[in-house]
Amino acid sequence: MKRLVILSGAGMSAESGINTFRDADGLWEGHDVMEVATLTGFEKNPKLVYEFYNQRRRQLKDVVPNKGHLILAELEKKYKVSIITQNVDDLHERAGSTAVLHLHGELKKARSTADENYVVPWNEDLDHLNYDPKGYPLRPHIVWFGEEVPLLDTAISIISAADIVVIIGTSLQVYPAASLFQFAPNNAAIFYIDPKPAESIPASVKLIKKGASKGLCSLKEALKSL
Repeated sequence: MKRLVILSGAGMSAESGINTFRDADGLWEGHDVMEVATLTGFEKNPKLVYEFYNQRRRQLKDVVPNKGHLILAELEKKYKVSIITQNVDDLHERAGSTAVLHLHGELKKARSTADENYVVPWNEDLDHLNYDPKGYPLRPHIVWFGEEVPLLDTAISIISAADIVVIIGTSLQVYPAASLFQFAPNNAAIFYIDPKPAESIPASVKLIKKGASKGLCSLKEALKSL
């Protein structure tokens, strides 16, 4: 069974109604990302940051996986599929995908402000009155800009063993995630699905200029020839 590795970004969830923050205005749900997605922003205004992620978490209850998510889950019947996602939502899992690695954290988890290894499931609102067992406040389990990506080595290991790599819905501007596909073996087939793809991609990458769902329908046909 061939190893198929998916690298998914915000465009993967956009069709489900979850907004991206790297649109033309550079804002995420009306907020400067430096205010709500950095440790400095959290320390400066924790109330704003808590409420921002509480709103994102509530939104998850109102959205559902789109056709693209469902296609990826379906591909597990023919391939050994691993999904490495920059997204913090749980739509891949809800669609039925069984091997999902969240590079940038997860909305439905919280972690200690003092111990990054203390991580707990979290489905409701979070604020400064929620503590870990040692009395330290909890924070969103999100990898903010400027913080290390703890699962990066695991992601590199996964993609280094891929037979097929599919990049979906990412601007390839957020590092280190943007460089992950470069760790694929030289003989791996690489596809890039995005209606507005990044310009600086190798000629060997097969481009599908479509949104996630339509692009994945095209991918299914392309995979038949491999």
